[in-house]
Amino acid sequence: MSASKLSFLFLLLLGTAGLQASTMLIPMDESQTDHLKAYGITYWVLDNNVDAWWLLNYRGGSFAFQHSRAFERECLTRGVKYEVIPDAKFNAILEQINHPEQNMDAMKLEKAPKIAVYTPEFNFREGTKVQPWDDAVTLVLTYAEIPYETIYDTEVLNDQLAQYEWLHLHHEDFTGQFGRFYRSFHTASWYRRQVAYQEELAAANGYEKVSQLKLAVVKKVREYVGGGGFMFAMCSATDSYDIALAAEGVDICAPYYDGDPIDPNAQSKLDYSKTFAFENFQLQRNPLEYEFSSIDHNPRRVAQNEDYFTLFEFSAKWDPVPTMLTQNHTRTVKGFMGQTTAFRNEHIKSDVLVLGETKPADEARYLHGNFGEGFFSFYAGHDPADYRHLVNDPETDLSLHPNSPGYRLILNNILFPAAKKKKRKT
Repeated sequence: MSASKLSFLFLLLLGTAGLQASTMLIPMDESQTDHLKAYGITYWVLDNNVDAWWLLNYRGGSFAFQHSRAFERECLTRGVKYEVIPDAKFNAILEQINHPEQNMDAMKLEKAPKIAVYTPEFNFREGTKVQPWDDAVTLVLTYAEIPYETIYDTEVLNDQLAQYEWLHLHHEDFTGQFGRFYRSFHTASWYRRQVAYQEELAAANGYEKVSQLKLAVVKKVREYVGGGGFMFAMCSATDSYDIALAAEGVDICAPYYDGDPIDPNAQSKLDYSKTFAFENFQLQRNPLEYEFSSIDHNPRRVAQNEDYFTLFEFSAKWDPVPTMLTQNHTRTVKGFMGQTTAFRNEHIKSDVLVLGETKPADEARYLHGNFGEGFFSFYAGHDPADYRHLVNDPETDLSLHPNSPGYRLILNNILFPAAKKKKRKT
């Protein structure tokens, strides 16, 4: 244990000495002032070697842990609402939750997961943002004050994923087509810089093409998940990941991207048995189209003011994993777009669980599944607080969205590895 954590433990003991035994409850219903920072508080408690409870379906998925003045001060500093209750009252809450007729459960959280965000080195340079878009996960991790480390292709290929319990992939093109931005941005300095960087990175790792490099990366990620890791992907990192796996050994890149033609029989050579979530999809053959395949529901006929998706409700006692991943203070979440906005239901494998859907549009927005000993979640869209986040749009200010239900779903995934892993019962 580090010296700083030993010091914190000493202060915690001082703060609780002489006080009546009590519990801090972090309500996650509509009464919470800052839902996003509440997750950061819970992570901070775990990171200081104090166990916590995740009270599934109780007041929006509330958190609870041992009371101390240090914890109170931190909640006050971060603007998070809390309640101090006697242990007798907390035990009564646990009894209520454990009642067989209540669709609730109490999940013990024991360890703060170590988090890796897959992002290129050129994302920031000399304190200036280089990529012309933001990353919802790094935004919310920073806002919630949850620590993370960044890795990219070389680190993944050097087997550094084993150091982490949680891996995030966001706006990435694992097919080696540079996001299919060629038609609109091939003359832009940021696009040219990214292409050059990716090609140099491929050569440095012994690959002739970027697509070969990215395939090696997705296979390493597959090994990581299969060995018990948790992978969370958003936007184009969802479908492009599965496409890269299905297209192993097949050239699906036009000359714009790798200098030689697409395999004319590429579609028939796809192997859907290798993918995590999707099957029977059709590749987008027009290399200048800003779309990878038929997985993404495009074009959509959903007006912005009607674009919502609904979270499914699961049995907390029998299906704790999907219940954790869908905890929220509302079951209806405002939709948001991205390069991959929604998943066509007909391409989702039968053993993959749909957590959220836009039923009138016959599309899924949020998926979860098992692979080997590990788990993955795919969340469509780019930024839950910005409906149509375009290239070069300003970064989202999450202080304006502290109660965002869309961002809560990301943070559910971050805390999930802190609980004892249970496979979904069938």
